[in-house]
Order: sequence, then C-alpha cells, then structure tokens
Amino acid sequence: MFRLLRWQSLVPWFFLFPALMIFAAFAFWPVLAGAWFSLTDYRLLHTPQFVGLDNYRALLNNPLFLTGLRNSFLFLLVVPFTQIAALALAVLVNQPLRGIHWFRTVFYLPVVTTVSVVGILWGFMFHEQGTLNYVLLQLKLIHTPLGWLSDDHLALAAVMFVCFWRGLGWYMVMYLAALQAVPADLYEAAELDGAGRWARFRYITVPALYPVIAMCTVMSVLAALKAYQEVDVLTQGGPMNSTFTALYYAYDQGLKHLRIPRGLAASFIVSLICMAIALSGLWLLRPGSKR
Repeated sequence: MFRLLRWQSLVPWFFLFPALMIFAAFAFWPVLAGAWFSLTDYRLLHTPQFVGLDNYRALLNNPLFLTGLRNSFLFLLVVPFTQIAALALAVLVNQPLRGIHWFRTVFYLPVVTTVSVVGILWGFMFHEQGTLNYVLLQLKLIHTPLGWLSDDHLALAAVMFVCFWRGLGWYMVMYLAALQAVPADLYEAAELDGAGRWARFRYITVPALYPVIAMCTVMSVLAALKAYQEVDVLTQGGPMNSTFTALYYAYDQGLKHLRIPRGLAASFIVSLICMAIALSGLWLLRPGSKR
C-alpha cells in the first residue's frame, strides 16, 4: 500500500517533466547564465573575466542609467489613471445595451494591435503636422504646433499616454469578467434597501473586486517599470535621452553597443525591483488579507 501511494504521488511529476525541462532550458538556465555574465567583463570572442559587482557599481554611477531608472518610476504615474479608467469602462460596457459587444471590441482592439502598427499610428498623430496638433489648433487650445515626440519636455508624457492607451482594454476585460461574476442578488437587495448607484458601487462592487483590483494594479506597475517597446518604436530613447527607461538602457547597452554584462546588470536591477513588487502583490492577495 505504501509503495502504491508513493508511486501515485510521483505520477503528476512524470506529466510535468517535459514542461519543466522546457522551462529549465529556455527560462531558468538563461537567467542563471545572465546572472553569471553580469558579474563578468565579457566581450564577444573573449573569455569572460570575473569582476564581481563592478558592473552594478558602474550602473549606479552612470547618469544615463539613473535617468532611465527615474523615467521608469515616472511611468508609474500611468498606473492609477489606467486602473480607474479601466474600471470605469468595465462598468460602462457591462450594461445590457444593444450593440455593447462592438464597444467592448473597440476598446480591446489596441491590446491586440502590434507595437509596430501602434508606433506608426501614434507617430502620425504626434507629428508636428499631425492630427493631434491640427485638432488642438482648430480648437484654439494651442497657437503653434507642439513637438510631442521631438520636445524633451513632452516626449515622455506622450509615450506614457500610448502605454495608457494600449493597456486600457486589457484591464477593462479583466474587470469586466470580475464584474459579471458578482451575484446580481446583491445589487437587487441593496437597491430594495434604497442604496443608490454610488453606494452599490462603493459597498458591493469594489469589495467584490478587491482581489482583481490588487492583481491588475500589480500587473500594471510591473508593465510600467518594464516599459520598452513603446519607447523603441516612438523615440528610441530621445530626444536628449528624455525617454530612456531602465529596460531600454539594458537593450541599448546589451544589443546596440554589445556591452552585454552592463546590459544584463541593468536588466537584473529592474528584475529585482519587479520581484519585490510582485511579492508585495502576492502578500496583498493572500487568503485572509485585510481589505
């Protein structure tokens, strides 16, 4: 009997073994190799030389990396606007209106649009002779065209807006799924007790959605800290390095300038920050956590 139970406990691992091997080969091992190379002075066609934490010390004294790290944290300003707007949209498209499925599709469309297409689209929109400046000029809100992507005071805000626009539909769908799981009886009982729309939203919807709100907030924070694609297709870190993020710095050093250890060290710093935030999110989502 003991041998049978022991064999049965091993059966799931046989099914998991192929997936675990693939994960080890394409995720776990590259992470370990990257951690090692970040501690070396490695150049292509040369033997790596162990230098300890020198690459990390150099990063903390590098003005460009510190600028990228600051910009990555500035991207966190997008998070509350994204979550509030996504929740409001989810409540809006959750209404039993005719043709509401088309509205859901339109709001979700930016999520499935490739970054290259997004870059071309918003590149035209943000051009000095583009649509955005034309509309603002016609409304008399500005007197001269603004360089949304060429002005170092505006470029970061423009890229942040594109990140907001792309992520809005994703979180809207997650909130919508959570809203549809809330029992309708709760709303009916509250309405019979005289609760208005705001009271029902505050005392029923928000508490019921707390785990989803916490999870979406953590995911949004991680996405903001890892902002890279929008920067690459819209500004390439310019103008005047004003849109450099920490992860774009890692790409710039590792792949553009082939300073592989420096790029790996930058990516690991971002990874450690993301891991700390993810663990904090798991702590908030733990069973029995106070709301």
